[in-house]
Amino acid sequence: MNALHYIDGEWRQGNPPIMGPMTHAAWMSSVAFDGARAFGGAAPDLDRHCARTVRSALTMGLAPTVSAEEIEELAWQGIGQFPEGTDLYIRPLFYAEDGFVEPEPESTRFVLSLFELPLPAPTGFSACLSSTRRPSPETAPTEAKASCLYPQNARALREAREKGYKNAVVLDMNGNVAEFATANLFIATNGTVHTPAPNGTFLDGITRQRVIGLLRDAGTEVVERTLGYAEVCAADEVFSTGNYAKVSPAIRIEDRDLQPGPVYKQARGLYFDFARTCVKGARI
Repeated sequence: MNALHYIDGEWRQGNPPIMGPMTHAAWMSSVAFDGARAFGGAAPDLDRHCARTVRSALTMGLAPTVSAEEIEELAWQGIGQFPEGTDLYIRPLFYAEDGFVEPEPESTRFVLSLFELPLPAPTGFSACLSSTRRPSPETAPTEAKASCLYPQNARALREAREKGYKNAVVLDMNGNVAEFATANLFIATNGTVHTPAPNGTFLDGITRQRVIGLLRDAGTEVVERTLGYAEVCAADEVFSTGNYAKVSPAIRIEDRDLQPGPVYKQARGLYFDFARTCVKGARI
């Protein structure tokens, strides 16, 4: 993999080791990270992703060693070391080196990784209902983008793929729709967009927030509310937002086939029009 990392004040290639067998993060999961994207010379909402990394680190009991602004500047430095226009995944990460159960904040380390990862084609994905649930804020650090939350996502994906689907719809602890296993979830019915209201059980994604704002600015009604799985199955359109693929259509929910519809196409078009304006120095 073509990857570049900022570690201890210098850029390194490949996959250099950063943890030892006694590193707290390696056995107690004291890891907070974020994911941003660069493509076509732009990095949409890079500043927001960097700021969320710092907030997530604080939630995990870490003491961030660099500011959001410094992370953003380093990210642009890294972007500039790849061929112009390369599709990149940008991953700032904080973790604890020392501690016993509780991390020692003063041992916090920072690593910034950028690696080549093409944006997937918007060919669509299938999804089924997962038997797993998203944890509540009382049971896990759900307000952070934390590595310890992702094994549950992996369980949902594994279950779905064993059934022949590419993704899964995951419910919250109350039995309401939370999100897809890897992205936020939207439906459209009669031209109105509906999406689960953030309730602390899933990450209120930065791409999610951006798409909601763009749709509303364009005059499309977006309703954030409690959503039942039966509504997803019956919707005119279903689509996702997330950092990896940005805006993608669901083309099958359970045994029902769907087509990428006009609301999804509007959302994707608006997002990528916005994304192209996010060059270095821009603030939107």
